[in-house]
Amino acid sequence: MEKRTTTAFFQITSRGSFMRDTLTSRFFFFISSIITLSLLFLAAFFFLPGWNTSEKEVQQEKIVVHRGASLRSIIATIADKEVVRNERPLLITAWLFPELRQIKPGRYTIPPGLSNYGLLSYLHHHPQDEERVLIPEGLREERIAGIIASQLDIDSLSFMNSSKDKALLEELGIKTGSFEGYYFPGTYNFPWASTSQEVIRFLVGRFRAFYTDSLRTLATKSNFDELELLTLASIVEAETPLDEEKPLIAGVYLNRLKKNMKLQADPTVQYALGRKPGRLLYKDLTVDSPYNTYKYKGLPPAPICSPGALSILAVLEPAETEYLYFVATGNGGHYFAKTAAEHAKNVRKYRASRR
Repeated sequence: MEKRTTTAFFQITSRGSFMRDTLTSRFFFFISSIITLSLLFLAAFFFLPGWNTSEKEVQQEKIVVHRGASLRSIIATIADKEVVRNERPLLITAWLFPELRQIKPGRYTIPPGLSNYGLLSYLHHHPQDEERVLIPEGLREERIAGIIASQLDIDSLSFMNSSKDKALLEELGIKTGSFEGYYFPGTYNFPWASTSQEVIRFLVGRFRAFYTDSLRTLATKSNFDELELLTLASIVEAETPLDEEKPLIAGVYLNRLKKNMKLQADPTVQYALGRKPGRLLYKDLTVDSPYNTYKYKGLPPAPICSPGALSILAVLEPAETEYLYFVATGNGGHYFAKTAAEHAKNVRKYRASRR
């Protein structure tokens, strides 16, 4: 009897233990299933390609990210362009992956079928696109500002304000009130989202790279400092489009400076009047400005445009000549003269060519 009771007791105990183990295993299986499904959902939410993004590449119009744009506004722009179906998944992704919130200014063509994480990662890591910008010789800074503004994410007014930034001028060692003359001409690649100050630093840097120690030595022999060199070179640049004439034009002006004669350079008067190059009237020559080289002797206080390398070299290595005068021929070149009488004849020839 005792043996039978003991056996029954063990059977009941075993059955209870088995039921508890079964319930426990089912519970853990249920929990692990939920966790697994949740992880799969989250993995799909963040990393599954294409479920929240367009399958078509946005080719006609790039996504533009301006400097200072907030993440929310960037995502709103992406949604407006129908790159994504819903903004919220991107916002949640950015919240959980804060390193992806930093998106550089630029223009982006979004590849099709990215995941939410992949899209933000693409924007975060993608290098800024560049623009190839041509700065021609002989332009004044307001025209250079216009070129920069038309090709980069820079406002021309912002560029002009930076061009007169005293702290930036001091930083770059410019001893005048603006960077006029220091925007070294050439063709350059700029990040589209460059700032005005970054562009100015780069262009001044290109001039300083060109202006080697050997050229500084030549300038010192001619008793020119950097600003004076650029000032005379800018006048040479403004006077002739012909590279072969530049050393001769420079020689004429250097001869006049040595003889303490007024330079009488028309481009300096046009600069004083704020005009584009063109014909001057006699009354224009009376304008009271330190840039009026018909009124004041010596060089004007600063450059009147940005000279190119050949104009700078023309001042450093001018043609050896006795000419003191020149006047336009009417077809791009100039007549040169040693005396005022010869010059007067050339002026009559020029006027006859314009009839």
